Amino acid sequence: MAEDDGEKRPAARPELEILVRRLAQETAISEADARRLIDLIGSDWNSLVREARFLKSGQ
Repeated sequence: MAEDDGEKRPAARPELEILVRRLAQETAISEADARRLIDLIGSDWNSLVREARFLKSGQ
């Protein structure tokens, strides 16, 4: 289940939710962190994975 980050968001598009779940699963970050990265970076997969791994290594 997704973490509640305290932010109210409109209903997410299904393709965005798929991307969030895939990024979280493949990089072992939370879905909330995955959403934040997607908001910052966009949907470029290579950039998302790179930044997620960087984020994970700093935890």
